[in-house]
Amino acid sequence: MEQTAAVADAATQATTTATTQTTDWVGLLLYCVIIFAIIYFFMVRPNKKRMAEYQKMLDSIKVGNRVLAGGIYGTVKSVNDKTIELEISKGVVVEVAKGAVASVEQ
Repeated sequence: MEQTAAVADAATQATTTATTQTTDWVGLLLYCVIIFAIIYFFMVRPNKKRMAEYQKMLDSIKVGNRVLAGGIYGTVKSVNDKTIELEISKGVVVEVAKGAVASVEQ
C-alpha cells in the first residue's frame, strides 16, 4: 500500500513539475514578445519615420536653396547623386556630401 502511495505521489510531483516548466517557458516567450514590441514601437518605428523625412528633405534639395551643411550655410550651385556644391561666399564654392546637410531653407 505504501509503495502504491509513493508511486502516485511521484507521478503527481512529476506532472506538477512538467506543468510548471511549460508555464515558465510560455511566460518567458510572452515576456520576450512584449519587450520586442516595446522596443519596436518606441525606438525602431520612430527612427524609420525620422529617416524617411530626412531622405525626403535631401531629395528636395534644388539649385538656389540655402542649406546648412557641416555647420556652414551656403547656397546650392549644383546637385549630384551623392554631393552638392555650395557657394559659401562670393566666388567660393565647396563640394559637400549630401549626408552632411542638416537643414534646407526654401
